Amino acid sequence: MPTIEADAAERPLVLVAACALVDADGRVLIARRPEGKPMAGLWEFPGGKVEPGERPEDTLIRELAEELSITVTHACLAPLTFASHAYDAFHLLMPLFVCRRWHGTVTALEGQELAWVRPVRLGDYEMPPADAPLIPHLRDLL
Repeated sequence: MPTIEADAAERPLVLVAACALVDADGRVLIARRPEGKPMAGLWEFPGGKVEPGERPEDTLIRELAEELSITVTHACLAPLTFASHAYDAFHLLMPLFVCRRWHGTVTALEGQELAWVRPVRLGDYEMPPADAPLIPHLRDLL
């Protein structure tokens, strides 16, 4: 029988960068995963998978433009915390950045539902297991 350590070692490590966009009213943007995607219907922080050779900040700049039609610069991305979560098929490592300044209007370009939520209400939205532990850090910050 394999040990827990052996099972964990066989899971590939997936690096995903996430961003808490914070508006002038102190609300955080979350997006609902559309039908047809894994974990459809759950709410998450915008972001995406870090591609080989890419820094997490570069991933967020690319993903926020592709998903939300906004322009973000490196200077506007501040690292806050990270999540480390073992899913059945992979282990997720997810740094969370905070961004309070961007150019453009936040627009859902991939069919996702968007919500601007006060930090104290983030727990009211069902999120993937890796995202939920990030909420207390945002509440403390905001």
